[in-house]
Amino acid sequence: MIVEVNKLSYFVPNKEILRQISFSLKAGGFYIVVGSNGSGKTTLLKCLSGSLNTETKCIKINNEYINTYSPKRLAKQISIVPQNTEILFDFSALQIVMMGRMPYQRLLQTDSALDYDIVRNSMLRTNTWHLRNRSIKQLSGGELQRTIIARALAQQTPIMLLDEPISNLDIRHQFEIMELLKRINQENQTTIFIILHDLNLALKYADEVLVIDNGELIHKGKAIDILTKENIENIFGVNANIIDNSFIHLNKK
Repeated sequence: MIVEVNKLSYFVPNKEILRQISFSLKAGGFYIVVGSNGSGKTTLLKCLSGSLNTETKCIKINNEYINTYSPKRLAKQISIVPQNTEILFDFSALQIVMMGRMPYQRLLQTDSALDYDIVRNSMLRTNTWHLRNRSIKQLSGGELQRTIIARALAQQTPIMLLDEPISNLDIRHQFEIMELLKRINQENQTTIFIILHDLNLALKYADEVLVIDNGELIHKGKAIDILTKENIENIFGVNANIIDNSFIHLNKK
């Protein structure tokens, strides 16, 4: 198992956000996390990324406790695509993707020919190479998201964590990003762990679905077994019809 989580809990003052969560992820799997707003999905992702401090023996990455990793070493294992990417400075798309090479560089080291080749290949695979000289502030939502995924790809990690990467995109670009992630997953055997709200996309793309509800992991398994009419109605409070095991039609109760 590339990721192992054992009885993970997370607290903020006067509130428990995650409660005794345990699961494991296989290398090369495509995992989608669903749940209502405020259920703890993003907190879980932040714990897995190492950006939130957790108890010493809750999370293992490649059979080592996450707390034993230095930030630079962890960045060679896990790349992150956040829900919202705020970039204050007027970098080019190429400069943004080159940031994915920082874990492999020494302090003040210039970009090497190898770094450039990896970045170019990452941008070609994400259809962003033609944007390389464009300001990041001039990119459309879909272009920006592909660029951020190219940065994660250039980081060459076996695990990629994504927090609602398609939430602000139109339907065409949502499919474009999901197809891109599936190709990365299959071609690189990258373990994908992604938070989504769209249950139909979860049904279409996930190897396994994890359902977080009120800070607890209540279901984990194949999408077709987890995203049932009964489970959807209980978790999300809406009526659901499953059509040919491939499409979920939702209605307000």
